Amino acid sequence: MNHLSEKINYVRRVGFSNVFDGLITLSFIFCIGFLLKNLLQWLFFRANWTVVTHNLSLYTFGIFPPDQRWRPTLWLFSLLALTTVTLLRPGLPWVRKLIPIAWISAVPVGIYLLSGGLGLLPISSRYWGGLTLTLFLMASSALIAFPLGMIFAIGRQSEHFLIKYLSAIYIDTLRAIPLIAILFFGQLLIPLFLPFGLEINRVLRAVIAFALFVSAYVAEDIRGGLQAIPTSQIEAAKALGLTDFQIKQFIVLPQAITIAIPALANQAIGLLQNTSLMAILGLVELLGISRSILANPEFIGRYVEVYVWLALIYWLVCTVIAILSRHIEQRMKIGKSHS
Repeated sequence: MNHLSEKINYVRRVGFSNVFDGLITLSFIFCIGFLLKNLLQWLFFRANWTVVTHNLSLYTFGIFPPDQRWRPTLWLFSLLALTTVTLLRPGLPWVRKLIPIAWISAVPVGIYLLSGGLGLLPISSRYWGGLTLTLFLMASSALIAFPLGMIFAIGRQSEHFLIKYLSAIYIDTLRAIPLIAILFFGQLLIPLFLPFGLEINRVLRAVIAFALFVSAYVAEDIRGGLQAIPTSQIEAAKALGLTDFQIKQFIVLPQAITIAIPALANQAIGLLQNTSLMAILGLVELLGISRSILANPEFIGRYVEVYVWLALIYWLVCTVIAILSRHIEQRMKIGKSHS
């Protein structure tokens, strides 16, 4: 009861401290209520969601062969299971140690399930699409970009002149070029320079382009974490006889990554959203699928429903990424305090 009265007093103090504040608060409540009422009426009574319900399989799998859709379904459920296990904070130490390995293994497992081989029917990447392709592009690019960015961040802090300036040139160059230009180069120009008969998978070209671009930003995020480490810790480690490699492995990098986690999560969210640019270059991820559906005469004019649905999917995945990043940050801080 005391807790409820404290909340009521807080609302009175913040929103109704005088007549003017009370009028502003009531105006905001009225506007929000009006907008919410109209939004709910449109969502439940005026919108025609058949454009979504009739195409759920396309949104999820693209044009992946129907008799083989159990493979991307298994991969998506494995990602969901990993997310759930990570958030539940398992008490068994061996389970906690296996979680990072499982996340890293998710990409090669996804490649095997989607592309086939070794007992599975081979499926060309041109049949990949929808949410499956979006998540695969994000996960694969992040798996390459994170260690690459860490290498360049350490390289930019190096005392060796050549390593330092080559790392700086790479980071500054990639950050100065628009992402769409890198994707355009990877998708349309690289094949022109390849020997006749040699072809690089379009999805692989997209993954490499995303990874190279994002790694430059990851490097700067981690470099900010490296600069936040007090020099006294490094001096104390040297006094104890630790080598430079041991100092970076056990002292500097764990703290720098913990500090950089919010920024790295922001990069992951941006990477997910930037995968929509591939619709311009012919890959049918979520936005590409939506454009092909809207070209169907049966669903012409359903733009609002389609883009509201897309916004909901992106919001849900981005929210999960944000929750995971906060969870990992808290666990790393707890581990650091215990050590």
